[in-house]
Amino acid sequence: MITNQQGAALEPIEHASRDEIQALQLERMKWSLKHAYENVPHYRKSFDDAGVHPDDLKQLSDLSKFPFTTKKDLRDNYPFGMFAVPRKNVARIHASSGTTGKPTVVGYTLKDLDDWANLVARSIRASGGRPGDIVHVAYGYGLFTGGLGAHYGAERLGCTVIPMSGGQTEKQVQLIQDFRPDIIMVTPSYFCNILDEMKRQGIDPRQSSLRIGIFGAEPWTGQMRADIEANSGIDAVDIYGLSEVMGPGVACECVETKDGPVIWEDYFYPEIINPDTGEVLPDGEQGELVFTSLAKEAFPIIRYRTRDLTRLLPPTSRSMRRMDKITGRSDDMLIIRGVNVFPTQIEELVLKIAQLGPHYQIVLTRSGNLDEIEIMTEVRPEFDYLNDSEREHIGAQLRHAVKSFIGVSASIRVTDSGKVERSLTGKARRVIDKRQR
Repeated sequence: MITNQQGAALEPIEHASRDEIQALQLERMKWSLKHAYENVPHYRKSFDDAGVHPDDLKQLSDLSKFPFTTKKDLRDNYPFGMFAVPRKNVARIHASSGTTGKPTVVGYTLKDLDDWANLVARSIRASGGRPGDIVHVAYGYGLFTGGLGAHYGAERLGCTVIPMSGGQTEKQVQLIQDFRPDIIMVTPSYFCNILDEMKRQGIDPRQSSLRIGIFGAEPWTGQMRADIEANSGIDAVDIYGLSEVMGPGVACECVETKDGPVIWEDYFYPEIINPDTGEVLPDGEQGELVFTSLAKEAFPIIRYRTRDLTRLLPPTSRSMRRMDKITGRSDDMLIIRGVNVFPTQIEELVLKIAQLGPHYQIVLTRSGNLDEIEIMTEVRPEFDYLNDSEREHIGAQLRHAVKSFIGVSASIRVTDSGKVERSLTGKARRVIDKRQR
């Protein structure tokens, strides 16, 4: 029996040979393409328009012949057009907020929910969790997919779950103190709020019961990980998911290596494409992540364009490939005076300055034909005593680093701790774009 470093038994597929994994992927991919083609009018039309048929898949690389699926396709088929089973066989339906246009809808059969729970349980185990642990699920339950996905998986592993929606940071700290959870599942930016609140209450976060943080739902950097681990004394691991693909648990880091999320390749087939041409890129090259579901019944996904930018890496702690930490999305990219800028590039530079905290915002304005960028930062509470000239010196450091490493000129504002806008519900708002379109 093969176990991880925590002594938990691994599933046979986690340490299977690459040949075994690829044989399973091919078998399941054939089923998924056929299932989508026969039961979803959108897929039948898009395959027919592209001149391909599920029978054309003879090997895994043949998937590149099939068309992509985008968020627009999901919106165009709102509400139930992408389902591949009768409505009565759908156990649960999640609708997105629709704040950026028509909502998107995803759904699950009972088997889908069962698979999902198993994959999230596998992810928590890979993160160092074990049966009997208390898990504080602080992904928002408002949109359901993150909160409920994590919730079912934690229960499936045999953990005790303490659910909590975002926005009640004081109460969250109280629950951590009262119930002494071992694990927290939350966005990294919101966890920084929790750490701030602990310190405000006079609690040393390194003395809390937490031993593991499973962070997802937004891009974050290695520098942010180092900062969180130093301030809280926990292992911070990265989990990846996407509502359209399943939810949390599509991929997760292993605590023993912390070298990028392992993609659970028995259920999801990853590709990296050139975002401009759609060409499939070899492993190791940076591009846009595309996923095909291999076992989903209610809502099959064929070559879904995630907009997430990353690269595929070889297996290490498991037999399945990893993805590099996602540090941005193609639709997060800012073009400032012709330079491509991602918020996480700025985050990395902010956190390299010891006096600055992890909270920041990028404010974009336009003066005439020129874009202006202001980076709002704040000092850590222990540096609130710094005077104006000392803060100007820190700002000058950051301005120089942004110019040197990213190639844009920025003005920097260094405020007292607690002055930069906090996320109340989970994901941080990193960019405020005031440019007139």
